Parts: sequence; C-alpha cells; structure tokens
Amino acid sequence: MRRLLLLLLLLPFVAGFAQTGRTDNAQQPVRDPFFTTGNRRASAPPEKIKYVHSDKFQRSPDLYGGNPFFSGNVRFEHQGAVLKADTVVLYEKENFVKARRNVELTTADGSRLTARELEYDANTKKAIARGNVVLSDPQQTLKTETLYYDRNNNTAYFNTGGTINDGRNIVYSKTGTYFVDERKSVLEGNYTINNDQYLVEGRNVNYFRDQAFSVFNGPTTVTNKRNPSNYVYTEKGRYLMNSKEVYLEKNSRIHYRGKILTGDDMYYNQITGFGKATGNVQLDDPAERRYIRGGYGEIYEQKDSAMVTEKPYAVKILSKDSLYLSAKKILAFQKTDSSGNKKSFLRAYPQARVYKTNLQARADSLAFNETDGQLHFVGRPIAWTGEKQVSGDVIQAYMNMQREQLDSIKVSGNAFAISKADSLNNKDEFNQVKGRLMNVYLREGEIYLANVVGNAQAITYADNQDPKTKEMDRIGIALSTCGEIEASFLERKVRIITCNIGANTDLYPMSMIARERRFFPDFNWNTKDRLRRWQDIFLDSPDYPETVYISDDSLYERTRKAAEEAAQKNKPPARTRK
Repeated sequence: MRRLLLLLLLLPFVAGFAQTGRTDNAQQPVRDPFFTTGNRRASAPPEKIKYVHSDKFQRSPDLYGGNPFFSGNVRFEHQGAVLKADTVVLYEKENFVKARRNVELTTADGSRLTARELEYDANTKKAIARGNVVLSDPQQTLKTETLYYDRNNNTAYFNTGGTINDGRNIVYSKTGTYFVDERKSVLEGNYTINNDQYLVEGRNVNYFRDQAFSVFNGPTTVTNKRNPSNYVYTEKGRYLMNSKEVYLEKNSRIHYRGKILTGDDMYYNQITGFGKATGNVQLDDPAERRYIRGGYGEIYEQKDSAMVTEKPYAVKILSKDSLYLSAKKILAFQKTDSSGNKKSFLRAYPQARVYKTNLQARADSLAFNETDGQLHFVGRPIAWTGEKQVSGDVIQAYMNMQREQLDSIKVSGNAFAISKADSLNNKDEFNQVKGRLMNVYLREGEIYLANVVGNAQAITYADNQDPKTKEMDRIGIALSTCGEIEASFLERKVRIITCNIGANTDLYPMSMIARERRFFPDFNWNTKDRLRRWQDIFLDSPDYPETVYISDDSLYERTRKAAEEAAQKNKPPARTRK
C-alpha cells in the first residue's frame, strides 16, 4: 500500500519526463561523446553544481539510479551560470544534470540559452540543448534544433541547421560554430547571409558580427537584391557589410550592367559602384562582343565607364574577323545620344594601334564608336588597307557593323594616299594622291574611289592594255594639279576621273620624267611600322626591315644621255682667233 501511494505521488513528475520521450531510468547517464572529447586536464577538482531551489525534491532507488530529481521552478547554479527548468535530474557522482521543459541557461556574460531539454556536465562545463534551441545575447539570436555549448571557450556548435539574426543580417547554415566572446560565426558548408539590400550565398565563411564583416573561404556570391544581375563572385575574400566593400582574392568576378570584370586581386564598393582589379585583368562586355585585357583596371558603375592600363588591349569579336586595339590606356564607356539610344565607346591613348586583317593603323590617340563603327585617329595617324596607305592630320574610318566591313575613310589636313602601281611586282612605282581633305570609299574591303578637295595633286601611272594579249603597256606618268580630284582604284590601278577647278594635267612618257619627279617631296611608303600580325599592337613599332624596291630609271637615263650626245654633236664648233 505504501509503495502504491509513493507511485501515485511520482506519477505527475514521471509523466513530465515521459512527454519528452525519455524516462532515463539508467543507473548511469548516457552521455554524448561531446562531453568526453577534447577536454583539458583540470588543475583542480571541478566545482560541484549547486542546487538552489525547486518546488519538489524527490529521490527513488527505482528511478534515475537513485539520483535526486526536482520539479517545479527548478534552479541550479554553477560558476556564474544559472540553470532553470521545470524538471531536473541530478547525477551527483558524475556532477551532471538533465533538464527538461522550459529550460533556460544564463551565463555571467549575459548569454541566454533556452530549449526544450538540456544536458549539462559541470566537470567539463559543456552542455547539449535540444528542441527549439535559442541562444541569445543583447545583439543577436541563434536558433537551431540541437546545440553543443562549451563554456570553457564559450562556443556553440550546431549541425542541424541554424539561423543567426543580429537585427541587420539573417545568417543561415546547416553547420556552424558560434564563438560567443568574439561574436564570430564559422559556418561550414552552404550558407546564406541575407539583409534588405544584398544576399550572400556560398560555402565556408567566418562572420564577425560586431565588426560587421565576413571572410569568405569558399565559392561565394554577393547579389544586389534590387538588381540581381549585379553580383560579385569569389572563392576567397572579405566583405565589409556596413560600408558594402568587397575584397576579392581568388577566381573572382564583378558582374555589373551586363559586364564582367575579373582579375587576381579585386576590390568593389557596392555603394559607390567603384571597383578595381590587379593582375590578369579582363573586362568583358558580351553585349558588345568585346573584351579588354591588361594588368590593372578600374570600373565606375554609376558612370558606366571603365579604364584598363598596364599593357592593355581590346578585342572586338566579329563573325568573320576580329579587331584588335592597344594603347598605354584604354577607356570604355557608354553614353546616350539625343534620341535616347545608348552607344558604346572606346578611347585608347597614347600610342594607339589597331589591327584587322583588312585594316591596320597607328596614331597617338584613338576614339572608337563601337555602336556606329566609327574610328577616329589623331596624332600623326597612318592607316593601311591592302597595298594602300593613307595618312594625314586626322583619320576617320567608318565601318558597316551589320556587314562588318570598312566602308569609307575620311582624312582631314595633309591628306595623302599612296598605292602600289602594280602590287604584283617589286618596282618603286607608286600612285599618289594628296590634298587638304580626302574621302576614300571601299567596296568589299578594297578602296575603289577617292575624292580629294583643296590643293589636290596626283601622280599616277598610265597604262594601256593590249586588247589581244591583255598585257599592260606603260604609257607614262601623269602629274595633276586641281582644286578637286576624283580618282578610281580598280584592279590595282589608279585612274583620274575628274580634275576640276584650275585643272592642269601633264602626261610624261617614262623616258621623259626623272625618278625624283615621280614622288611628292613628303612621300613616305612606310613598311617598317606597318602591323603584320595582331601581336604588333603592343609595340611602338614592329620595326620590320624596310621593303627594298627596284628602281628602273633606264629609259629616262638613256633618253637623257642621247639628248646630251645629240646636243654635243649639234653644238657649233668653237671659233678660233687667227
């Protein structure tokens, strides 16, 4: 009867433990390996956990190995920590407690841990909390289902998924360790850091709450939530969350306005939109099918502009060909025209160089309107296409971007065009047209017409084709001076179509014109500086050996010699004085 009465008195307390799915009647507590691993040897005997209060205190040899158990407003203390719960079992010999329902553990530093149940080892000062676990301090909360808490180094570990909320950022990870004193979270595996402006996703990060920065130790993406196409990717770096500054150190990319900046070491400010990269820099613009490479680069997102230096070069990818350009500095930017259309531009200076299979050019400065296909060369510019050379004060080349072909060239100031009279031989015979302003027109990449205005002059070779043999017979050289000249370039030949305004053309047979009169005084057929391959864009001059041409002045010399001999014969004999 007495035993029955004792059992009835214990039923409410036992029922409380039964609700958690455990009755724990073992003689010794079954402890998780967490309590016995990684512990330092104590220099002094551990302090016993101290019982403070409970509504009920009971002990039974049939329950919990005869250890005491408590219920109702239970309170224990241990080295500044206070444990509260509805029910607690104290394993006296092991200095170990199990608490259930409305568990709360408060430490001296102000940290507060709540859970459905908790195990605490006073010898090792370690605890395991389970069920709706919340670890909080005045600045943040950590929520998880199971938490391993070590008071020795004040760390909390979870592997069942945890969420950390500090009022500004919400951090989630499957596995992580929270260092309470340092306010640092080490998140392993996949994680997210979410705030009102940015979303950080990746693997393996150290998150420092008080300093508000993160250290990335694995693949990580920082996305602008207002514009998800703007984001940063890195596999190693740091993120200052208050100032929104990102330092990127490995396999990094900055995506902005449809462009991609990469480099060995990078920096980006998400507030100002300024970014920079050092080492193996590449700025890719897929919409323009163009990329820029160099040793150092800067981007200005809000101005939609960028700069690349340290041996920079740009490649405009075309379907059948590519255009390469280089200079000491390359600027890329976009502007909106009067119609509201956005256009892309490149500026390259100084020492601008351009290579394309059907166009090569050099100048001090280059401006390239990529959208409209306009190239503007300034500073002793010179351009080559086929066996033709154009120079002047300013050269403007116009490309048809749909056909990806050069349409025309405009030369302003001291315009000078030179072409081989016959590209199939190695004679020093060159057609030359010069003037103040020149417009050159191309068809299928070949010059077919030139219009020169203002003090126009031309030296052209005149040939006649035998209708039967189709062989060309050299007639002579025409020297033309006009206010305006229009010349055609057909089948490697030049023919003056019109010569207007003060026109004067003289045709000399080859036997009647000396070699020096076959060239203008400022003639300069430049084969030394001409780019022959795209890699030449990096050189001030490729400094190729000058092409040596064969000079044939034999007809003129024979004619001159014959004239001198005839004049000598016709010279009256000298008179002698008697």
